[in-house]
Amino acid sequence: MTSLKLVDALRRGGIAVIPTDTLYGIVARALDKEAVARLYKLRRQTSHKPFIVLVSSLKDLAAFGVRPNATQCVFLKKVWPGPVSVIFRCSSRKSSYLHLGTHSLAFRLPKSRRLVTLLKKTGPLVAPSANREGEKPAETTTEAKEYFGTDVDVYVNGGRRRGEPSTLISFVDEEPRIVRQGAAGIQSL
Repeated sequence: MTSLKLVDALRRGGIAVIPTDTLYGIVARALDKEAVARLYKLRRQTSHKPFIVLVSSLKDLAAFGVRPNATQCVFLKKVWPGPVSVIFRCSSRKSSYLHLGTHSLAFRLPKSRRLVTLLKKTGPLVAPSANREGEKPAETTTEAKEYFGTDVDVYVNGGRRRGEPSTLISFVDEEPRIVRQGAAGIQSL
């Protein structure tokens, strides 16, 4: 997955469809404002729901002004890497194009070593599922091409993907809460 073509395309502001450890994702570099805007337009995203950001390590959160406290770090070390996305407060002005006024962002450290290697080469990636907003997530690159065609720079075939989306946990309020049940199957916090 870490082909030079893929890395180069993403570093140049491109968009790719890649297999993640849950579903196919359509990805762009999170720290590239223009690439993120292009991805919102491509997915026809109309809601003010920020994309999940894939990171290669806990240290990547600092680039977004997010600094988990000691309790949150203990939790993250239990569930990461894995199919758990965690929402944190993110009031950073420079991240406003990502949090869309919600002042929060969700992050996930994937379990796939190939994907983490890619993230180390490209930096954090926004990674919504590979579909138009409100449509069924693509299970194959063929299905993703039906959604996006030549508007995507690189498609990486990882076979059929029928996984569940990540479990979504919020640390925005005082007490953590499960926002969406998903692949991790966490029942309580």
